[in-house]
Amino acid sequence: MEYRERITIEPGKRGGKPCLRGLRITVYDVLDYLAGGMSEDEILADFPDLEREDIRAALAFAADRERRLAGDVAA
Repeated sequence: MEYRERITIEPGKRGGKPCLRGLRITVYDVLDYLAGGMSEDEILADFPDLEREDIRAALAFAADRERRLAGDVAA
C-alpha cells in the first residue's frame, strides 16, 4: 500500500500531525479508534469523508514508522 498519496502533513492543520487526504482526521485518530475496538465499517459510518483505503493508509503509515524506529534502535 502506497500510503504517501493519502497522508498529508500541513503545519497549520492539527498541529502538523499526519492527516488523511487533507482532512482534519489524523492517522492517530484512526489508529486510536481501531485500538479501541471500532471496526472499519464503524469508523467509515462515523466519518463519511473517509474511505476504506484511508484506514489502510493509516495502518501502513504506522507500520512504516515502526520499521524506521526499529531500524534506528538496531543501528
